[in-house]
Amino acid sequence: MRENPDPDISVAHRSSAMLYKSSRLLPLALLLTLANGTAQAQDGSGGDKALAGVAEAAPVTTGADQDNASEDATVRAFGAFQRGYYLTAMELALPRAQLGDPAAQTLVAELFAAGLGVARSMDDAAFWYGQAAEGGDASAQFKYGVMLLEGRYVEADKARAEELMKKAADAGNAFAQFNHAQVLVSQKPGDAGILEALPYFEKAADQGVPDAQYALAQIYSNTVGVPEEKRARAREFMEKAARAGFDTAQLDYAIWLIDGIGGPKDYENGFRWMQIAANRGNVVAQNRMAVLHINAIGTSGDPVEAAKWYILSRRAGYDDRSLDDFYQGLTEEEQKQAIDAANRFGKR
Repeated sequence: MRENPDPDISVAHRSSAMLYKSSRLLPLALLLTLANGTAQAQDGSGGDKALAGVAEAAPVTTGADQDNASEDATVRAFGAFQRGYYLTAMELALPRAQLGDPAAQTLVAELFAAGLGVARSMDDAAFWYGQAAEGGDASAQFKYGVMLLEGRYVEADKARAEELMKKAADAGNAFAQFNHAQVLVSQKPGDAGILEALPYFEKAADQGVPDAQYALAQIYSNTVGVPEEKRARAREFMEKAARAGFDTAQLDYAIWLIDGIGGPKDYENGFRWMQIAANRGNVVAQNRMAVLHINAIGTSGDPVEAAKWYILSRRAGYDDRSLDDFYQGLTEEEQKQAIDAANRFGKR
């Protein structure tokens, strides 16, 4: 196992985003959290099949006519929703939504967006998200803002979208914080814009948004003007994003470990994280796995494994002339074994 690889053969591939500038607003299908739809129960099917990401913070209304919060229709609607009783949730939430309750309006929008208990209707979802956004619900402000940005189901309105995104971000919505931070960076390119957006990246990262954790790691590591105590935490946030399953973060975390970026070198853990990213289909990681095997970095080295990863990355369009030469130098039997291994990988 190689302990001190020469710089010219180490995985000195740097992130494609040395200063994190991303146009990657999370897609609407992902952001409308109910559309992930792991729960399929309808009324009568029973079971605790609440969906992750559902608007948990249904506020308890406090009018003088309310004897007990548990009797409030909105609260009971959210309870029904979380238990998978979607028809009941709609029946309880809709009258409250029509009376202007923003939390109930958001729930109705979620049900329409996911087609739970009702026929899926993004037009109806957009209407209720818009009503709830006007009423100050942060989740609806964020989701309606995304619709306005994309111009899907509603007429595009960038200015209004950014206004709602900021309101949702300031109210604590993690995805809105991340997207608002990107808006600030796009409006003011360079370190000044990044530093202005930094508090929003930090808030979103602290709430567990992997994209924000990745962005924060890059910002802490590369931006002029970041305090040293924050710079020292760059690898910590890259690891968090990697552990959350963000394959680009897994690739870059592996590189940071192997190249000693943000902390000491750790070849074995770097190899392990590179393998995780490669197994998830990250093409650059697959190419780097070939390099690691060829040079025995973090592993004992294996020419057939190296060739397997070379073949997979080459099939995906990654051109690396140095690996072409390596592959041509293998025996016919080694090439056959590598092709078979690559084919088995593709059938997983």
